[in-house]
Amino acid sequence: MDIRIGNGYDVHALAEGLPLWLGGVKIESETGCVAHSDGDVAIHALCDALLGALALGDIGKHFPDTSSEFKGIDSKILLARVMELVRSEGWEVCNADITIAMQKPKLAPYIIPMRECLSEIMGVSVGQVSVKATTTEKLGFVGRCEGCEVYAVVLLKK
Repeated sequence: MDIRIGNGYDVHALAEGLPLWLGGVKIESETGCVAHSDGDVAIHALCDALLGALALGDIGKHFPDTSSEFKGIDSKILLARVMELVRSEGWEVCNADITIAMQKPKLAPYIIPMRECLSEIMGVSVGQVSVKATTTEKLGFVGRCEGCEVYAVVLLKK
């Protein structure tokens, strides 16, 4: 059996009055991510991890922010397209592990809905998708509520 590990990272600035989407779920928040798409930083990091595991570049290569086709696009669509690519190459997801660093709002109530949403799009069980949230103890740009960063790791098998 062949296996591959992929690592993804993404960061977006936060601004008042924008919707906040994380892991395919709309989060109740006064701020949202500034982005060309819907700004779902968790899905973007996950897509980068999946693409990176197969040495297929990054999300910007496949869905450039210079293209009007992707302006305001729902990131769930991007993840579905990445999963089509992963499967077309003959790979399956063993598991995905996502860590969201954000000072506020508290994300605990949204973890299970995020896991359910992502697992459905990826075509895997909820038990194969981990989502964790942390703060940075008020340190750095995350701690100052200026942005959100996400780390994602995936294991693929063929």
